[in-house]
Amino acid sequence: MNRTTLSLIAGVAALAAVTGFATLDAPDTSGADTAKAAARLPVERTGLVCPAPSASDLAETAYTSFTPVTKGAAAKGTAHLTAATGKTDGKDGKDGKTGKTDGKTGKSEEKGGKTAAKPVLAPKAPGTPATGSTSGGTTPAYLGTAEGAYAPGWTLQETTEVAAGTGRGLLGVNCTAPDTEFWFPGASTAADRTDYVHLTNPDDSAAVVDIELYGPDGALQTTVGEGITVPPHASDPILLSTLTAEKQDAVTVHVNVRSGRVGAAVQALDDKLGGDWLAPAGDPAGSLVIPGIPKDAVSVRLVAFAPGNADADLKVQLASSTGLITPAGHETLHVKGKMSASVDLGDVTRGEAGSLVLTPTDDAVPVVAAVRVVRGKGDDQESAFIPATADVGTRASVADNRAKAATLSLTAPTGTAQVKVTSSAGSEGGATASQTYTLKPGTTQDVVPPAPQGLKGTYAITVEHVSGAPVYAARTLLSTDKDTPGFTIQTLPDDRGTVSVPEADENLDVLQR
Repeated sequence: MNRTTLSLIAGVAALAAVTGFATLDAPDTSGADTAKAAARLPVERTGLVCPAPSASDLAETAYTSFTPVTKGAAAKGTAHLTAATGKTDGKDGKDGKTGKTDGKTGKSEEKGGKTAAKPVLAPKAPGTPATGSTSGGTTPAYLGTAEGAYAPGWTLQETTEVAAGTGRGLLGVNCTAPDTEFWFPGASTAADRTDYVHLTNPDDSAAVVDIELYGPDGALQTTVGEGITVPPHASDPILLSTLTAEKQDAVTVHVNVRSGRVGAAVQALDDKLGGDWLAPAGDPAGSLVIPGIPKDAVSVRLVAFAPGNADADLKVQLASSTGLITPAGHETLHVKGKMSASVDLGDVTRGEAGSLVLTPTDDAVPVVAAVRVVRGKGDDQESAFIPATADVGTRASVADNRAKAATLSLTAPTGTAQVKVTSSAGSEGGATASQTYTLKPGTTQDVVPPAPQGLKGTYAITVEHVSGAPVYAARTLLSTDKDTPGFTIQTLPDDRGTVSVPEADENLDVLQR
């Protein structure tokens, strides 16, 4: 046994002694015992970040909270939102003004027992959505924390309707978990676009962030994109056009956190085509799926970016209602390393449900991608964004679905699959409803979610993978305000409501090995 091995064993033994003699049982190589598989247990705490919704005085914003019922989850718990004003003390969601919010009753108290303002929403029991609303352009970003019964699969939707002006229409975004790196292909610094990257810090210490912009010719020269400090429990919207003098219509934004964590999202506002949120793209990968392109899309623009130095050659296919097809004239896309590539696919869906499938033509090179979708005619045209995303995994949910206004898109690019779709009870009443769907290989199926019985208010949709190949999903939500035509699209990646927990035992023998 060499000296390195002996040092490693000694280090492990010392660590075990410090942590109370907890060790992981290794499998017996003699074959006498079989190692037990790691158990999947519900998470006990979830944190989410909601960006400030709008600077427009005409903005009307709805917040919807939902936690699916999870077997084995804690019996009790709390969930609350705290304004990201930089004043939170960071302890158990307490705020110097509002104090602690009870996830069941929604009551809040100031220190000293005085009654404070009602919170933006008060989550109800798992399985039932809770809603809240704000008006105007001064609504702050929010920091969300769910614990115990509310934590597994907790989702928050922020939906804003803006009646007029730049970025008019329906803007929607799923509040995201804080992280250290984000990619946003599809942003813009062009004259007709006003794009902000919102950075929100949920932690007790300041975060330091670098923002890099990449156009068709590579990195854009930026002036103040490095070393941006985001104070604790605060949010900072940064106008992309203030970072560079270059006007580019196909920009990939890279948010890299040097220290700490942030939540990040890009708000893309167009002078003529309305606006929406561009959510972070999935992790760079050789093959990507962009689900849920509306069948009545009049324009679809694809933007892809290769983070490394190697070029990527991608085969472009549309998973239609009948199978995989190749768009005429757009069979492949060449993406140079560290450069944004874009292609206008026009009305690629041609009145059918569709999802884009990008695969390598040769060697796989990691890329990120997103599309901008335009619907409508003339002055009523609106736009939305769909990033490439992970599959639904075990389970995924999306909140804020409204009667006759939500469409769920499901695609299984690589094989036959089966999923169960459950519509929750309404936020103001009703009962759950479920239906199982079978997807053929390489197809996309648009479905109207099963209507909750006696629906009152809004409801949540949960997609559970039953069998077969990976399934990707997206939800399109239409505006219910006749004076504010618009739509927004959210993807449904795995909710990460459970984690693998390997079996551990106390073992004093480790100190003698």
